[in-house]
Amino acid sequence: MDWIAHNAWMLWLVLALVLGGIEMISLSLVFAMLGGGALAAFVAAILGGPTWLQGLVFAAVSVGMIAFVRPVAMRHMRPGIEDLRTNVDRLVGSRATVMEAVGSSNGLVKIGGDVWTARAERGEFLPGDVVQVVAIEGATAVVAPGGETSPYRS
Repeated sequence: MDWIAHNAWMLWLVLALVLGGIEMISLSLVFAMLGGGALAAFVAAILGGPTWLQGLVFAAVSVGMIAFVRPVAMRHMRPGIEDLRTNVDRLVGSRATVMEAVGSSNGLVKIGGDVWTARAERGEFLPGDVVQVVAIEGATAVVAPGGETSPYRS
């Protein structure tokens, strides 16, 4: 028991490393928080704190991190709906500039830096109009009014 009391810092360090390894496998952020508690107990042991204080520091820091740090970290790890959309689905909702008159069956718009064939959901749009992409059907962007027009349109 005397050896454990004098070398408790080593046990806390090994525990922190083991918990870090388990966290890499599980990715739940619980073991990382426990590892943070073990590192805090390691510091308490290095500073010469008694064994009961090291255990108390481990428990308090672990519970505190699980209660306050983990929820914030999990919120940052979970993607929003914008992050889940990929490829052409990501274009839905973006603004486009009309390059060639867009009617109910044909036209051209520029979305970002790319020119797409387009059709109007309703109405017609002239070159320079700013529209919003409401859907992508195959290689055609379906557009609706976006609320802005070019000042150069006559």
